[in-house]
Amino acid sequence: MEENIETDQRITNPADSLPEISMEHLSSEMREACNHAGWKTLTPVQSKSIPYFLAGRDMMVQSRTGSGKTGAYILPIIQKINAQENNAQALVLVPTRELALQVSKEAQMLTQGTLIKTVVVYGGVGYNAQLEAFRSGAQIVIGTPGRILDHLFKNTLLLDHLKILIFDEADRMLSMGFYPDMVKIRKYIPSGKILSGMFSATFPPQVIRLADQFLHQSQLLSLSGNQIHIAEIEHIFYVVPGMRKERSLVRIIEIENPSSAIIFCNTKDNVHYLSIVLKRFGYDADELSSDLSQSMREKVMARIRRGALRFLVATDVAARGIDIPELSHVIQYEPPEDPEAYIHRAGRTGRMGSGGVAISLVAEMEKFKLQSIARHYNIQMEERPLPSDEELERTVAQRVTALLEARLRSRDNLQTERMKRFLPLARNLAQSEEELKLITMLLDDYYQQSLHAPPAPVVSSDQGDNSRQKKENRKSRSRNKNRAKTEESRQ
Repeated sequence: MEENIETDQRITNPADSLPEISMEHLSSEMREACNHAGWKTLTPVQSKSIPYFLAGRDMMVQSRTGSGKTGAYILPIIQKINAQENNAQALVLVPTRELALQVSKEAQMLTQGTLIKTVVVYGGVGYNAQLEAFRSGAQIVIGTPGRILDHLFKNTLLLDHLKILIFDEADRMLSMGFYPDMVKIRKYIPSGKILSGMFSATFPPQVIRLADQFLHQSQLLSLSGNQIHIAEIEHIFYVVPGMRKERSLVRIIEIENPSSAIIFCNTKDNVHYLSIVLKRFGYDADELSSDLSQSMREKVMARIRRGALRFLVATDVAARGIDIPELSHVIQYEPPEDPEAYIHRAGRTGRMGSGGVAISLVAEMEKFKLQSIARHYNIQMEERPLPSDEELERTVAQRVTALLEARLRSRDNLQTERMKRFLPLARNLAQSEEELKLITMLLDDYYQQSLHAPPAPVVSSDQGDNSRQKKENRKSRSRNKNRAKTEESRQ
């Protein structure tokens, strides 16, 4: 079971609230499941949310990561489904394959010794094991939207008997990059009443608005009190070697995959150097410093105002007064010399109820300075290890596979027939180590064009139609965010 138990007791209950449930008041099936998992008591999110799902009420449940949310929906699923019926009765949608595997592991632990079967479904792997699990009558299906759609399109997964639908990490599931997939999946959900729930650490206003499209008369249960509508900024730091620090930044960007970011440096020389490195690596990046000519500065500012720039590298002085719409990340390539500057930098993301991430790159000795800032401002900092070569290769492979699978899914019969001409060539290229470089080059180009290309430029109207330009601007930002995020939901 997840170890970090919810400690924040500022509870916001829905209207017509229900009393908490304790272990002794669970059904025999649920108690037996808890015994298999070695759980002696329920966590707060479990004891408070389970009664609503047992009562058949659609809920949005906000609780911190590691608080026991998985058990909070798996236990009611065990109670609600019929183990004697060999068909899909519960669907749990998650944004990443890692979370799919984690949820599946916990579900199998809770259902051991019963007739309930679980299948985990994600892209980047073969179909045979998933098809066999469907044929054997798995009642709980846990998966990512891309591969779930694959099976729905092919009629290898049927949801005619679905009783429960769960969205885990709903803030990511319903971000604009994932929204189109959710709409497509919704078309396969039976029209009758399906018990539905969303679980998330944050519920920004836009997610609450979108939730109404998937849940019926849902209510919000929050274990974070007055932070219901304000997504907290996530504070992360990496301890990186002093040499070739820019390579460490590239690794972090590939793993974190920001849709947009300001990257702060302390000097204009580092701003210039880092912007060149990012451009050469294929990122959509530009710089802002006092060395820029007025005309170049105006060009960069124009891209910022249009929301058509993914990465802005700047000093604190150059970035003053600049507001990038829907900024997802702030990256501190160098920690600020003034501790108060950390707050000003980090505060540029997570605005207007949106989620935000502040990432700092520090040397071993700088780590203590950053932790001192965290203590002073009561910030919870998370240290993450620098991604390894293997982790980076695995992440990139998962993303490009998901992108290619999505593209293949969109092909019509004539296009599928046409591409068969190249099957013999593909086999030959894959068998030769030297010619394998051709496939590698094509995959790299496709990955860069799909995920790291600049947003489509906004075309100004000849009539100066400002509202139309703003609309086109929003579409441009949306396309860029879709490229950067959607593949994570399809792994």
